[in-house]
Amino acid sequence: MNIAWLMRMRRWVQNPPSLRRVLLVFGIIAVAVAIYWLEHFDMWPDWATSERLKLRF
Repeated sequence: MNIAWLMRMRRWVQNPPSLRRVLLVFGIIAVAVAIYWLEHFDMWPDWATSERLKLRF
């Protein structure tokens, strides 16, 4: 770990993010995990899945 990371951690400890921002980040992570879980167990609707494009050169 270099000095830049230590300085960043020090600033975070001295001035932590607000509860609202922490909840926002955890909410985004929860939505991403839920989408992954739905996709993994084939519960994601077909209309919400995009098809891969075949590029021709």
